[in-house]
Parts: sequence; C-alpha cells; structure tokens
Amino acid sequence: MRHKFWLLLAVLTTIALVFAACAPAAPAAAPEAASQPAAGGDGKIELRIAWWGSQNRHDRTIAVIEQFEQLHPNIDIVYEFAGWGDYWTLMSTQAAGGNLADIMQQDYARLEEWVSRGLLAPLDDFVADGTLNFANVSESSLAGGRLGGKLYGVNLGTNSMTIVIDADKLAEAGLETPNPDWTFDEFERVATELHEKLGIYGFTGNLTNEQLWKNIYLSLGQWVYNEDGTGLGYEDDQPFIDYLKMVKRLQDAGVTQSREQEIAAGGSVETDLIVTGQSAMTYVWSNQIVALTSAAGEGRNFILLPMPRPAGGASANYLKPSMFFSITSQARHPKEAAMFIDFFTNNVDANKVLMAERGVPVSSEVRAALEPLLDAPQKMMFDYIASIESSVSPIPPPDAPGHADLINNVYWPLVIDPFMFGQQSAEDAVRILREEANIVLAAAAR
Repeated sequence: MRHKFWLLLAVLTTIALVFAACAPAAPAAAPEAASQPAAGGDGKIELRIAWWGSQNRHDRTIAVIEQFEQLHPNIDIVYEFAGWGDYWTLMSTQAAGGNLADIMQQDYARLEEWVSRGLLAPLDDFVADGTLNFANVSESSLAGGRLGGKLYGVNLGTNSMTIVIDADKLAEAGLETPNPDWTFDEFERVATELHEKLGIYGFTGNLTNEQLWKNIYLSLGQWVYNEDGTGLGYEDDQPFIDYLKMVKRLQDAGVTQSREQEIAAGGSVETDLIVTGQSAMTYVWSNQIVALTSAAGEGRNFILLPMPRPAGGASANYLKPSMFFSITSQARHPKEAAMFIDFFTNNVDANKVLMAERGVPVSSEVRAALEPLLDAPQKMMFDYIASIESSVSPIPPPDAPGHADLINNVYWPLVIDPFMFGQQSAEDAVRILREEANIVLAAAAR
C-alpha cells in the first residue's frame, strides 16, 4: 500500500494563520451521508488522520492503518502525527486554513472548545445508520464525547492519572508503599526521603502542569471553571497556594528537577528520568504505562498509585476518556472516516495490534479478547483502572472554551514560570491567575 507520511514537527506555518485560528467558525452541520469524490485520478479515496503520542503509539496506529487499507483497497490513508504541543499548534493552523484532516485525535479537555468553534461534526447519523456500531460499548463510555446531546468524539480508551513508583528504588530506600489515599504531605515526605537516601530525584514529572491544579479542586468537590465557562469555579485560592509552595520546596531541595530542566526535557514519556533509574517516581496517564515500561526495558518493577490529594479531600482521580477520534467539519470523506473509527473501536485483530496503548478499550468484546494476551504493563493498566473505578471522583465538565488561551498565555508565562524562577510569590502568582483568568475566560465565552 502507498503511504504518505507527514512529519508534523516540521510543518508549522505562518503566524497569521495561527492567530486566525482563534476566530470562531460557523457551527458544524451534520456530516453528509456520502463523501466527496476522491481527489486522485486512480479512483482511490484519500483519507487523512492526525494524532499525537509516543513512538510506540505511532508504530501501532500505522500498523492498524495498514490493516484497514488491506480491507478497503479503495481507501488510501495519509497519516500525520506529532508530540502534544506541536500537534495542537498545527491543528489550529490547519483549522484556520480550512485544511483539517478527516479524522483528528481529540482531547476531553478541548472538546467543548473545538465544538464551539464549529470544527467538529456530530456523529449521530453514523450511529443511526450503523456505520458506527456501539452494541458492545456502554453509554458511560460514550458519555464523555457528548455535548448538547450530540456525539462529537468516540472514546479510544478509559484512562486515569497515576503515580508510577520504581518498586526496587522504594525497597532500596527502606520505604513502604504509600496508601492509595495518600495526601500531598505524605507525597512530599516520600519524595524527599527517596532523594536523600538514594541520591537521585525523588520525583520527575511536571508538578506544575495544569492538570495538577485541576486535581486539587476536583478532590475538594469543586472545579476550576464555573458552569458557563466565564471565570474560575472556586473561591478559595489557598489550596493552590499551599500546593505551589510544596512544589517550590521540592525543586529548591533538588528532590525534583528545576523548571528549567523540565522545559529542556520536553515532557516525553520515553525520556522521563524514571526510565533510566535517575528518578524513583513520576506521573503519567495510565495508558502511557505501556510506552514507559517499553522504554525502561526488561526487569523493571513499577507500582501504580492514585494521585495524591489535599488533606481531607476525596479522590483526585477520575475516569477519563483517554482521547477521542472525531470527524472534523472540514472532512472531505466523513463516511469513510466513520468506517475507520468503527474499525478502530470494534475490530479484534486491530486491537490486538493496538493492545490498549490508548487506554482500556471501550468495547466489551475487545476487552474479553485481549485479556489472555495482556503482557505485564498492559495487565497493570487494566488492574489499575479496575482498582480505582469504585472510588474516583465524578468526571468534571470539559474545559471552558478559553482554556487553551488561559494556559498558553496566562498560566505558564504569567503564573507558573515567574513563580518557579523565584520572580514572584505563590500568593502573587495565584492572584494573577485569578485576575487574568476571569478576563480571558469571559472574553472567550462571548
């Protein structure tokens, strides 16, 4: 089969297009039942798909694409992929130019924003005509992809955040495995003792990532955004102030990497220092444990624990659709796009290649077929999700439409980086977050 390979890291186009991506688009119409004619003269339909992820994900996804092409020789799939940050920059640029792929990998946190901009098409007509078959998929597994009663994303796997602990390092330091309901105080103590006793980082992984900010307020029964997305959803800033002070203490004591080192490292799972034994703990999304253990190699022993929480808080975890496949409103071949998503969801042979790399599959038939084939990392992921599903907090709403603007233009440059580089106090950082967030979010909601 002929393939076109687009390395997205090399394709960042004009600044004008990036700025234009912020402009709202017209609401998406339901996809037409028939696709447009194939662009090529050979009678083939050229279907485009884009995703982010690790090299492990790329290899598995490409192999499934080849399976699908063998079953549908009239369809030639052009695939595009990148790391997380570059992916969203490029997708926004393509959206502004009216050149989005037919299928894009989509994130729960960004789903509402992309729907509000009219960039995703509802999938309900394809469910109704049987192109998308969810007979073996529970409604709870689909619910995260619904907005306003319409389905905009098909869940590619159930997922949750997890702290990964090197069990051998823990034993070497003479420490017991923390309890699953551990607090930030306990987390700080364990990370510090690992560092002091072993002379390595007690923890790697970006503790200032906005997901940890979200986890704090989720644990406290609140959410970071208010119901209409026009401002912050909590009144008490002290929990976040206390958290930032802990993170700074850990950085200044050498228990964690410095912010400068985190930026230089780039945040790849494969390059996390736990892989090389230079760190004893990190955090990942549970589906990433496959890539992490693959990079770490044979003979490594890891423990998965839920995320730490504020004292007195409930679980800081929730069960999240790891990611979605969505059909864009700019798709040239929506019918064939739906066919591919159905294949990805329901085909057992395809999922034997994917092996739950994106999370625990939503199809009960696929899960049953994979169970006997799971290797240790995959079984660890399945077992972890099963162990926390009865105690997690409810899934929060998708992020407000202004989320990406807030994170890119306020959270990192005005709040986190000045604080971590010692240029402002935690109190000032959190005050700026509140002031600027309410401005940005209110503007985006208009």
